[in-house]
Amino acid sequence: MTRSLSPERLAHTEAALAVHAPELVDGFLTALPAAADTVGRRLRGALVREGIRDMGPGPMHAFGRIEYASSGVGDPVELLDGIDAPGFAAELRNAVLNLAIAMARPAAAVGDGPDWQAIGLERLAVAGHNLHPCGRTRLGWDTGDVLEHDLEAPMTRLGFVAVRDELHLGDDVFPAMAAPAGYRVQPVHVWQRDMVLPARYGDLLADGSLRILDEEIPAVPTAALRTLWLPSLGEYLKVSLDIQVTSTRRSISVASTRNGPAVSQLLHRLVEDDRLLLMAETAGAAVPVGSGRDLSAIRRDGLAGRLEPGERVIPGGALPFLLDELVTGDPAEWLRAYAQLLLPPLMKLTAQGVALEAHLQNCLPTFVGGRPHRLALRDFAGLRLHRPRLAAAGHDIALWPGSVVGTDDLDVFRAKIGYTLFQAHLGEIVLRLDIDEDHGWKIIRSVLDACCSGDDHAAFTAPLVPHKALVRMRLAGEGDIYIPVRNPLHAR
Repeated sequence: MTRSLSPERLAHTEAALAVHAPELVDGFLTALPAAADTVGRRLRGALVREGIRDMGPGPMHAFGRIEYASSGVGDPVELLDGIDAPGFAAELRNAVLNLAIAMARPAAAVGDGPDWQAIGLERLAVAGHNLHPCGRTRLGWDTGDVLEHDLEAPMTRLGFVAVRDELHLGDDVFPAMAAPAGYRVQPVHVWQRDMVLPARYGDLLADGSLRILDEEIPAVPTAALRTLWLPSLGEYLKVSLDIQVTSTRRSISVASTRNGPAVSQLLHRLVEDDRLLLMAETAGAAVPVGSGRDLSAIRRDGLAGRLEPGERVIPGGALPFLLDELVTGDPAEWLRAYAQLLLPPLMKLTAQGVALEAHLQNCLPTFVGGRPHRLALRDFAGLRLHRPRLAAAGHDIALWPGSVVGTDDLDVFRAKIGYTLFQAHLGEIVLRLDIDEDHGWKIIRSVLDACCSGDDHAAFTAPLVPHKALVRMRLAGEGDIYIPVRNPLHAR
C-alpha cells in the first residue's frame, strides 16, 4: 500500500527521518496505511458531499456528510482519477506523509496551567481539521521543519527583527524587548526568519532597513502552527508562517493586524454574557513591504489566571476524543447543556452584526465536573461583521480599507456562522456522541428556537443551507465556494 504513495517522496521522507529522527522510521512506515486511509476517507466523503463524483453508498449524516469505513484505495490521489489537479494531488500526498510522522511521534510533555493543558489536548486531533482531507498538509516545510516546528514538537522558537520606524505599521507587539534607535522590534517565527526573509528581502537586509536580531525565546506551537504560546509571558503571538496548511498559506494580512485589536474592543462592548471568555487580540503590527504579509504579528491574551477552581478548558478540536470521559450521564441532557452554552450568546452576537467563525478550532469550551460551563473564543480574523446591523445597534468600527470581514450581504454574513457553528462544530459533536442523530438535532433545534428569531431563524432552519465546499475550493484554486446541503434543523 505504501508504495503507491509517490515512491520518490516516500523515500525522501524516510531518508530524512533516518537522519533527523531514526527512532521514528519504523513507526512512520507502520502508520502510513492508516494515514493514507484517513486522508482518503475524508476526500471520498467530500467528493460525494460536494457533488463532484459518485463514490458509492455509505452512511449518511447531517448536512450531507458521508463517513466511509475506508477510502478503498492505497493512495488518496487515486480517487481523483480523471480530474486534472496536480497541485491538489501534491497537497493530499503531503498530508499523508505528515500525518504518518505525527502518528509516529511520542506525546510531548506539557507544563502547568490552562494554556499548556489546552495545547496538550490539541495534539489528540492528530489529523488536524475535522473535515478537510488536507488537515496535515504542510507545503513549504521539509521533513526536518515538520519535526522542529509542527504541533508535536515540544518547543519551537520565536525570533525578532529590527524594522526601521518608517517601515513599521502598528503597535509595539513585543514591548519587552528594546529596539535600536530608529527601529521597532517585530517578532517573527524562526522558520520565517531563516527561510523567507533572506530569500525575499535581501535588499532590505543589505541596506539595514531590516536587521535580524540574535535574540530568541522558547515558544510552543499550537494547532494553528503560526500561533505560538509563550510560557515566559503567559500570552500568545500569531506570526506569519508562509507555508500552506489545509487550503491557505498562513501569512497574515496587514488588515488582520490592524483589525484584530479593534474587533476585540468591539466584542468586549457587545458581550454581556459572563459565560463567554474572550481571548482578546491586544496588539498587531505589519511591515508593508513585498507582499505586506510576511512580517505580520498579533498578540493575544492567554487563559492563565482567568479560570475558576475546578474549571477545565478543552479545545474544541480535542472535544470529540474526550466525550466518553465527559459525558457520564444522559448524552441528550449533556448535548442540551452544550447547545445552551454555544447558541444563545453566539446567536445574540449574530443579531447584533457579528458572525463569529465558531468552528472547533476557535472555540475552547470549559467544563466543571464534565458539565459545560463557559466558552472561550479566540482568533477573530475570520469572522464577518454586518455593517448595517452594527450601525442599527449603535456600534461602529473602523476597519482597514478593503477588509473582507466587513460586509453588507446577509447571505455571506450568515454563511460564516452557519457553516462553522452548526456543520463543522455541532455536526462533529452530534456525530461522535452516543445519541440518535435525529434526536440530537431536535435538541439543538429546540435550543435554537428559544434564542433565535426572525430572518436569522428562518435562514438557519431552511431546508437547504450553504456548505463550504473544501475540495471544490482546492480544485478551483482560490476563493470560498459554498454549495447547498440538506439541513437537519429544518421542520423539527
